[in-house]
Amino acid sequence: MLTELSIKDFAIIEEITITFNEGLTVLSGETGAGKSIIIDAVGLLSGGRGSVEFIRYGTKKAMLEGLFTVPVGHAVFAKGKEFGIDIDLDGMVVLHRTITSSGKSICRVNGKLVTLGILREFGKTLIDIHSQHETQSLMDTDRHIELLDGFNHDQISQAKQAYDKEYRQLHSLKKRYKELSENEQEMAQRLDLLQFQLSELENANLIPNEDIELTEERNKLANYERIFAGLKDAYNALYGEQKGLDWLSLALNGLETASTYDDQLQNKKELLTNHYYLIEELTFELRNYLDGLEFDPERLNSIESRLNEINRLKKKYGKTVEEILEYASKVEEEIDQIKNRDSHLQKLQEDVEGKSADVLLEAKHLRETRIKAAQILTVQIHQELKDLYLEKAIFEVSVELKKGNTTDPVLGGVPVQLTPIGCDVVKFLITTNPGEPLKEISKVASGGELSRIMLALKKIFAKHQGVTSVIFDEVDTGVSGRVAQSIAEKIYGISTKSQVLCITHLPQVASMADTHLLIEKHVKDSRTNTTVKDLSVEERVIELGRMITGSELTETSMDHARELIHLAEKLKKKHN
Repeated sequence: MLTELSIKDFAIIEEITITFNEGLTVLSGETGAGKSIIIDAVGLLSGGRGSVEFIRYGTKKAMLEGLFTVPVGHAVFAKGKEFGIDIDLDGMVVLHRTITSSGKSICRVNGKLVTLGILREFGKTLIDIHSQHETQSLMDTDRHIELLDGFNHDQISQAKQAYDKEYRQLHSLKKRYKELSENEQEMAQRLDLLQFQLSELENANLIPNEDIELTEERNKLANYERIFAGLKDAYNALYGEQKGLDWLSLALNGLETASTYDDQLQNKKELLTNHYYLIEELTFELRNYLDGLEFDPERLNSIESRLNEINRLKKKYGKTVEEILEYASKVEEEIDQIKNRDSHLQKLQEDVEGKSADVLLEAKHLRETRIKAAQILTVQIHQELKDLYLEKAIFEVSVELKKGNTTDPVLGGVPVQLTPIGCDVVKFLITTNPGEPLKEISKVASGGELSRIMLALKKIFAKHQGVTSVIFDEVDTGVSGRVAQSIAEKIYGISTKSQVLCITHLPQVASMADTHLLIEKHVKDSRTNTTVKDLSVEERVIELGRMITGSELTETSMDHARELIHLAEKLKKKHN
């Protein structure tokens, strides 16, 4: 949910900080007070298109910041991982945007600078804004398949995973077939290149881990003097008169004498004896190592030359000798495929045909799963529309085949185009007038009908979309009476699944609020400024009375307002 919103020097807002709660928050106030400006601020914070016109007159920049809290497992965690942004398990996400007078936008997510596009990606997972004039995700035909898949996520997800595995393998086989079936000239050029590379690698006679071993030997030769001096110092410190071993021998003699009179010293004498012989043996090993040391400048030059050759090959074929050898093996295999292209092509063709059949089988299963989900969704949508007094409306989730060309695989007698998400095209169709054909939702003309259709869809999809905050900007315009009451109940129903912020002029909607914020504008020092006030119970009654009658408040309107709030509380208990 959106927990806190800070706005500074934005339009007519000088500086405000608003704390939001769970459930339904209603924003009301006179026209022009700044209600939609607050929603515009949230829209820009989620990656919407900005403009210098939003900057408050006389200032150099506008700053917006929002704190969101999300549950563990929310989609925003995956976004954070994708873009390298840390999101703690407490689920706190801070979006920040500054718009400068030069038109530039500075965007941050949890303090990290990001592009506007990345900010928009995060915004999509957190906020869904719906206004009268804005095209929404639910109105976008391309997203209908995604919404249907989310509606029956568990079953469709399994079918999609099975399909995706087979589809990726088919795509890889087709890519290899295409590469191998290119024209003769390209194949001949490719063969020449591969043979040159293989010859170069074979002539190099590389040995696994050769570079590591040579580097170690080079370091020893290059630092011969330091190694010799250090070993000599160590040996001289241990062996000789008045040196380490001599003093240890004296210590051992002393302990032997003392242990003849004190049995408790016997263990210490044995311990020192063991150490003495170990150090004596180490001293002999150091002497032998010193005797074997020799500096060979020719060997050092040979190693340097070999390492230079290996490093040259690394730049072309791999970061390590192992990677170079693996590349040589792949080159050898590809040369064999090109020289025996016809037989390899035939084998690949057989593999493609076999895998196409497997993909088509999974696509058919995925399609059947979607059709079942579409039927269930259609029933639920009809019920929602009936509650919104659109009982004559007909809604349909259309799951059509994505038609391909004659070379594509055939499903149900029709060539279909296989895509990464299947072979289906999903569309939400509706007609609100008997006798009229079904149309795409985006083509439904009536504003009042469109508002109700959108609410019906959002009521069902609220829990599937995963957004933490749903925002309605005067979506109830053009309705009244019983329809207004049904819209109020639907909006509240959505707020039980996710936080809802709603700008409204309808008292029926405002009466359902869990939190009611009054947006007002005042003139101070000849400048207009917007303020936000969290209304108490009695203040809510006054505001609802004003919404009922207009500017003049009467006892009748106040009584009506109290009755609306009382009825709203009863309806809320039914929802809960």
